[in-house]
Formats: sequence, C-alpha cells, structure tokens
Amino acid sequence: MAKIPNRILLSEDEMPQSWYNVKADMKENHDPFINPQTMKPAKMEDLFPVFAEELCRQEFSTERYIPIPEEILNKYKMYRPAPLCRAYALEKLLDTPAHIYYKYEGQNTSGSHKLNSAIPQAYYNKAQGITSLTTETGAGQWGTALSMACAFYDLPLKVFMVKISAQQKPYRKAVMETYGAQVIPSPSMETAAGRAVLAADPNCNGSLGTAISEAVETAVTTPNCRYVLGSVLDQVVLHQSIIGLESKLQMEKVDEYPDIIIGCAGGGSNLGGLISAFMQDKLTGKRNPHFIAVEPKACPSMTRGKYAYDYCDTGHVTPMAKMYTLGAGFMPASIHAGGLRYHGMSPIVSKLYHDGALDEARAVYQNDVFDAAVLFAKTEAILPAPESAHAIRVAIDEAIRCKETGEAKTILFGLTGNGSFDLTAYQSYHENKMQNYEPTDEEIQKGFASLPKIPGIQ
Repeated sequence: MAKIPNRILLSEDEMPQSWYNVKADMKENHDPFINPQTMKPAKMEDLFPVFAEELCRQEFSTERYIPIPEEILNKYKMYRPAPLCRAYALEKLLDTPAHIYYKYEGQNTSGSHKLNSAIPQAYYNKAQGITSLTTETGAGQWGTALSMACAFYDLPLKVFMVKISAQQKPYRKAVMETYGAQVIPSPSMETAAGRAVLAADPNCNGSLGTAISEAVETAVTTPNCRYVLGSVLDQVVLHQSIIGLESKLQMEKVDEYPDIIIGCAGGGSNLGGLISAFMQDKLTGKRNPHFIAVEPKACPSMTRGKYAYDYCDTGHVTPMAKMYTLGAGFMPASIHAGGLRYHGMSPIVSKLYHDGALDEARAVYQNDVFDAAVLFAKTEAILPAPESAHAIRVAIDEAIRCKETGEAKTILFGLTGNGSFDLTAYQSYHENKMQNYEPTDEEIQKGFASLPKIPGIQ
C-alpha cells in the first residue's frame, strides 16, 4: 500500500456545497430556548430583534442539508478546503501504533476555524440590510474572524473583548482594528450590563457571559444593528459542519476512518463541526466512532456542570438554553485558553453528550496542555493555539494508550487554530509562571446558585 501523504487535500471543486444539520438525525432535538421575558419557549420571531432573520431560520431548522450560497462558497475558497494532516513525526516520537490525523483550521489571518461562521453571519446580515454589528470575543479568534468578514461586506463592527484576554493578547486588538473593528475591553462603562458588573467588582477580569450581555445590549439599543455569536448556537454548529464534512471526504481518500475523534470544548462550535459528519454515521447506525470533548479544569462545564436551563449571558438578556453549564454567574479563572472560558456548552453538543452519542468529556490542567503544545510544535512544525492544544493533550494520551495496549487505532483531532497571538502564554509557560487551577466545590455551587427558576421546568 502506498504511503499516506502528510497532507491530504481536497480541490475547490470537491468542497462540500451544503452544511449538514445534525439535528435532522438526532433521536430528539434539544429542548427549546426559553424567552426570559415570558418564561415560555422562544418563537423564531422573538429572536428577530437580535439576529438576522435567515440566521434565526437556521437556528430553528431541522432540515438535513442547507445549501451554502455561492457568494459564501467563493469567500470560503480563499482559505478552504483546509488540510487534513497525518502526524507522522508525532507518531514516531511517541512510538505508537496509532495513526494520528489532525484537521488544521489555522491557515487564515484569524488563525482559527471561526471564519467559517463569521462569513455567513456577515453575509446574511448584509443581505437583510443591517448596517452594523456587535459581538463579543474571548481569546480574540472570533473577534478577528468577524472583523475580517465585516470588512468583506463593509459592515461596521463593535467587539466587546473579555478584559483579561485583551490584556494577555494585545496584538489581537491591532488585527481587529486593521479590519476596521472597534474593540472595547469588557466589562466596560459603555453598557448598563458592564456598569453593573464593575459596580459589584471594579477589578473584574470579565467573562464571555458579560461580554455577550454588553454586545446584545448594544445591538438592541442601536438602530438597524444586530448581534452575532461565534459559538454555542445551532446556526454556528451548522456553519462549522464544513470541518467534519471535509475531514470525512479526506479520510475516505486514504481509506481511513477514525476510531477516536477529539475536539476542544468551549462553547461547542468547533467540536460540533468536527464531529458532525461522523456523528451522522453514529446516529444512523453506520459506524461507531468514540467522541471525546476536552475542556479546561478551570472551566469544566461538561465534567462538573449541570444539565439545566441557564442564561447564555451574565446580564440575563439572551434566551435561556438547556445545556451543560456552571451558571451564568460563574467567573472563570484567567487561564490562557481564553476561547474555552465560557460557562456553558452548545445545546446540540450538550444534548448529544447527555444522550450518550458524544461518549466522553475530559478536563485537563493548562500546564499539561502546554506540555503537549510544545511537544507538538517541535514535531509537527505548527505552533498550536492553547485551545487546540487541549485536543492535542488527549490525542497524545490516547496514542500512548495504544502503545500500551498494542492497538493500532486511528485518531482524529481538531487543530482549530495556530498560536501566533498566544506568545505571552507560551512565555509564561517557559518561565514556569503558569499555574494550574480548578474551581473549588464552593465556587461551583456559587455558579449553580445563579441558575434561573423556570415555572414548571426547574
């Protein structure tokens, strides 16, 4: 058999022409969003003041395949199809019989998979005649991606960036501003939500939940403005399905199929996208891959959270979702994987995990994550983003287990982004200043205390 190439590529003509909606094949859809004003299931039109109408339709859709508009496909072709790589050097170093593959999403200026959803979200808002957008960003990948997409469509953008991430990653701000975005550290004095958080804690490092509150408040109080979100929502998981669809086509080219599929888990967009096409096989009984979600011990929404209705933001202005959550009031530690500091998890991913289709969730310490990141960088010539390195950590652990058992399993993980803007984190690791952290039971319970009480539900 001929050697499998290091990089398995698709041509532009082979790129998927439709997004895959995993809800079409789930045995049960996730529980509906709850309107916080009525405490009843949200209707599609309830979301129209916040999101573009076509995105709302995608949010509620259970159609299996949704065609990708030609204009979006043309934008995708600037950086897609993304390569699927065989990690030969890492396999050799680990002396493992496992075949290790990674889907690399870092080959665009945003440095991550986030552009896959930023482009369609900007496109649908522009098509509706919306004249400006707001959003939040944690580590900065989403803010950067949306800044790029808004530049493509000449849409002004205001980005509320989690304060600790803005301090840790100042160059992200410069890139966003290069594309025309206005970047505001959150919590800020610009919104009622931000002022309330600062009144309670003037030194607050911020959270994605708080930044979401500020962005949504700005959107609904600004004429002809809408809010866009880079993770969690069904529409975002839908857009990110292109990752899994491409990966499956690429593995078919070399007659391989993953036994284990691993993705880092923050809000759930890249994980949901990576597993999508393979999850379809599992849900329809064709194959049975083992799925692993990897999250930081500092923000363990799946491994220590509750499966419950919760607000998606700290200010309680967004619809409530049934998800694995630590409570919207949970304030995560200032870890360097800023993109994984969200208190909750995608309703789709949460439902799959709750029902057992998504097999396993693991939480890991950040020093162990950076051990894996450095090892990967030295062997595979890519400096990974800290978020992505969570998946690398567990991929290495699984490959070592294969060595111990003698099983030649095929492992696929998502390399969601590169670490070019994360050098402060790498410097902290090399200077032995990085600290492992996990919340105490008391801190977890404090977050749970913020969960809403919904009559007749919880």
